[in-house]
Amino acid sequence: MQIEVGAVVEGKITGITKFGAFVELPGGKTGMVHISEVAPTYVKEIRDYVTENQTIKVKVLTISDDGKVSLSIKRAIESTAPKQRSASPGRPGGFEWKANRNESASFEDMMSKFKQTSDEKMLDLKRSLDGKHGGFSRRGSRG
Repeated sequence: MQIEVGAVVEGKITGITKFGAFVELPGGKTGMVHISEVAPTYVKEIRDYVTENQTIKVKVLTISDDGKVSLSIKRAIESTAPKQRSASPGRPGGFEWKANRNESASFEDMMSKFKQTSDEKMLDLKRSLDGKHGGFSRRGSRG
């Protein structure tokens, strides 16, 4: 099988280093997944995400003139994920915002619930701060 840039293929992890994982590809070629291409989040320890002899899907990013193959696990996942419809202009992050409303609730009911939630959060914050600071200062009160 001919490996080409942009292809998503299945491979087997043959080795793991601090900086990435080596993957055996179809046709006997070997490529490397850099640690930054393992997951869509920050990866401190690659072994938390992959293990040796694990079969994974990878996307071929580049093939250098000397035959080195650069791979990505996170981009293979993005490529195989179903496409979501594009968001309307002005929607940050491409998210569709949906109101989580109960249409039968009145404005007063919604405001009452908001106030209650807000009061609970403020009380939690106050308790947290009081616990950290002892609630009062002992400075200058020697007697």
